[in-house]
Amino acid sequence: MTEPITRRSLVGALALGLAALATGCDSGHGPGPAPGPSGGQEGSTGSTAPGGAGDPPPSGAPYTLRVLAGSELQDLQPVLDDVRKATGVSVRFTYTGTLDGAATVSSGKADGTYDALWFGSNHYLRLDQGAAGKLLSETSVMVSPVALGVRSSVLATLGWDPAHTTWSQVGQAVAANGLTFGMTDPSQSNSGFSALIGLAAAFSGAQAALTQDDVAKATPALRGFFAGQQLTSGSSGWLAQAYQRAARGGAGRQVGALVNYESVLLSLNRTLPTDAQLTVIRPADGVVSADYPLTLLSSAGAGARDAFSRLTAELLRPEVQRQISDTTERRPVVPGVAPGPGLGTDRRPELPFPGSRAVADALLAAYQNQLRRPSRTVYVLDTSGSMQGARLDGLKQALGQLTGADGSPAANGFREREEVTLISFADDVKWEHTHQVPDTAPQAELASIEADVQSLSAGGGTAIYSTLEHAYQLVAQQQAAARDDRFTSIVLMTDGESNEGDSADGFTAFYRALPTAQQTVPVFPILFGEGALAQLQGIADTTGGKLFDATAGPSALDGVFEEIRGYQ
Repeated sequence: MTEPITRRSLVGALALGLAALATGCDSGHGPGPAPGPSGGQEGSTGSTAPGGAGDPPPSGAPYTLRVLAGSELQDLQPVLDDVRKATGVSVRFTYTGTLDGAATVSSGKADGTYDALWFGSNHYLRLDQGAAGKLLSETSVMVSPVALGVRSSVLATLGWDPAHTTWSQVGQAVAANGLTFGMTDPSQSNSGFSALIGLAAAFSGAQAALTQDDVAKATPALRGFFAGQQLTSGSSGWLAQAYQRAARGGAGRQVGALVNYESVLLSLNRTLPTDAQLTVIRPADGVVSADYPLTLLSSAGAGARDAFSRLTAELLRPEVQRQISDTTERRPVVPGVAPGPGLGTDRRPELPFPGSRAVADALLAAYQNQLRRPSRTVYVLDTSGSMQGARLDGLKQALGQLTGADGSPAANGFREREEVTLISFADDVKWEHTHQVPDTAPQAELASIEADVQSLSAGGGTAIYSTLEHAYQLVAQQQAAARDDRFTSIVLMTDGESNEGDSADGFTAFYRALPTAQQTVPVFPILFGEGALAQLQGIADTTGGKLFDATAGPSALDGVFEEIRGYQ
């Protein structure tokens, strides 16, 4: 497909290419310059490159740009505060995963709701013709490759030279040395998606756009590699927090390495004790880099287009590029601007990306159903009297979507090989049912889960802590019986406050008395209705989980249940 390229994107392309040469990232195959699918609006958006080298853009009327973005951009706030002072343009982020963001654009839900996008990459978005047509212009602002951070004490046992380590060596270390690692879910996070793409390309030896044959060739090595994945997450930020918490002696599983953005790994090192510091390895056989294209939507109005122009021009000023690199550990894209002191300058090739949406989606499906370790998930569902009516209907609908019962594709639905337990509780456990989703013909078991969901009925009080203790005991029994090592987690959905059974202190004592392996099982509470925020946050903190907010109403449960899938 040939798309018109604006002067803005052409300048951005030149900037990125030159910056890659300067900083050691070979962009020949990679995220490359932003091919802005402009509709010829150059006059309204102007060139994003500074018109005169180093000249700040003129400040204009205050404007708040609504931007759908990846959560890792929270670290850019100090830079954006200064940009606002210089240009009058404020940025209001709404965070979501890259692939979910692509779906929002493709469905038309972003039109009129957001002015711009800002994710690690637009690669996946461009594979969707409907979504790509909604992008007016894009400008790469900074670069960060997806890399491997290896715990220093572990690196010493591997005998690697970080400057020459390859993905194949990493895979061999998983098999021979039991190297464990954490990585985000490729279906929700761009860092995980980029890692999966890069691994498939490296293991297959692909030299051009990835094909189905390349994926098939890489599958045995990918399956071996993901045997070492012990930690998953729906976002790169939470993955780093989980590593940090465990390194400081808190709840959660300790791993020997993290697959994440180079910038996240380097920033994480600022907060880690010495024995948990990460040596950042950009594998010598190639990387997939995020080029962070700030992207204007074609639905944006004239005011937003002017603000976008002022914002991007300021972000590309050399002084601001230096500030970005020093603040966030990402690489500058403007020629002549040196990267931050912790960023290596030796070159890495960019690994090829799938040439079609079908190849990308097939690789994602293979990851979820064949390549990754299977999951054990326990859903602790409040069916007390307050759930009667619309709330219970919303819960049934949200869980039903995970089974694909509504006929729509369940991209984040229950996976093949997954063990799913539903526990209905009020002032005591009402019932519990466990389902094993087979790796072939899973429809019958998914229908059985759906039947259990639809049988939920409301009535009674709320005994949150006692039911969670029961869930932990059940997990222990399941693990002992199966003798497996699955990703295991508990989801707690409640609209109330615990007023029956054990207390918060009692639950904490129970949890801390669990064997170490049991304490690696996190609880992901969902705040719903009049749910007790302090109780639920306390449960998440104690168990190393994460609190999710569905207080916007019963329909909010749909998105929250899907989002949690990235952590399971």
